[in-house]
Amino acid sequence: MTNGGAADRPTTPAPVPRDLGAGSEEYKERWVAWRVLVYVVVGHFLAGFIWLLFYLGAHTK
Repeated sequence: MTNGGAADRPTTPAPVPRDLGAGSEEYKERWVAWRVLVYVVVGHFLAGFIWLLFYLGAHTK
């Protein structure tokens, strides 16, 4: 008769999670570069849209 101790647990180890380098400096630098690129592109589109609004507003009849 077992009492629910360590003998009843499976002997196979739990799977080790894959390390994708999420904590490494290279990983962080790469994502910072992507964020800067996205911010620059979105910032330029926003500035261009605002410029277009001012341009169209100044040339209305």
